[in-house]
Amino acid sequence: MILLIVPFLWVDGMTLWPFVLVRRRHPSAFLLNHERIHLRQQLELGLVVFYVWYFMEYLYRRYQFKNHYLAYRNISFEREAFANDRNMAYLSKRRWYSFWRYV
Repeated sequence: MILLIVPFLWVDGMTLWPFVLVRRRHPSAFLLNHERIHLRQQLELGLVVFYVWYFMEYLYRRYQFKNHYLAYRNISFEREAFANDRNMAYLSKRRWYSFWRYV
């Protein structure tokens, strides 16, 4: 993980393999764990498949919920990351393709 501080970022954190972009100089451990989960997901699927899937699922969820925030929170990759970002041991025990449980 290569951490980059981007003060003008519109979200607290974002993962663009191999970079984790954060808005604040000292991000929380939970935010970093959340972004590390995304790094693992990207590693598993490959970048093109991950980003295409993410975007397509966002569009589907946006249609489903009619709301940006609900669409974002219900993307399978985000559901896995939010469900486990406070578990600092999650990545050491996580099985490959665990995001499938959140689809």
